[in-house]
Amino acid sequence: MSDRGAQPASRARSVLVLHGPNLNLLGFREPSVYGTTTLVEIDASLIERGRALGLTVVCAQSNHEGALIDHLHNARATHGGVIINPGGYTHTSVAIHDAIRAIEIPVIEVHLTNTSAREEFRRRSITGAACLGRIEGFGRDGYVMALEQLGRLLLAPA
Repeated sequence: MSDRGAQPASRARSVLVLHGPNLNLLGFREPSVYGTTTLVEIDASLIERGRALGLTVVCAQSNHEGALIDHLHNARATHGGVIINPGGYTHTSVAIHDAIRAIEIPVIEVHLTNTSAREEFRRRSITGAACLGRIEGFGRDGYVMALEQLGRLLLAPA
């Protein structure tokens, strides 16, 4: 992790929330598994909570692995930390794993469901191994938990 003290204040107080494939369908896709809350609602709540914590929250979603990697690469110059839900790429993407490692800012992985209690192929997180930590199984609250933890890290006195 790079020296937080050297970051401009605006960067240190900015968090990127990055959503992977199919998360744009939240609220409609398998509501019995993922709930009825939409991605727009999750993002709005994170922006509001971030404001209360003194953070700027920027949200992005893509169904494309390369676009997610580009967002991660750009984050190292513009954000103090990242919250990522890589969706299905969690279990398959060495490239996203490598991008998380390369950016040298704190990244927390979030999943709406408890992936350990789901199908066998969902129980391994390739991307999570590159992250500072993982939060899963708490629905939309997991994103807030990750934001609050990043806030503690980013806003702590140097």
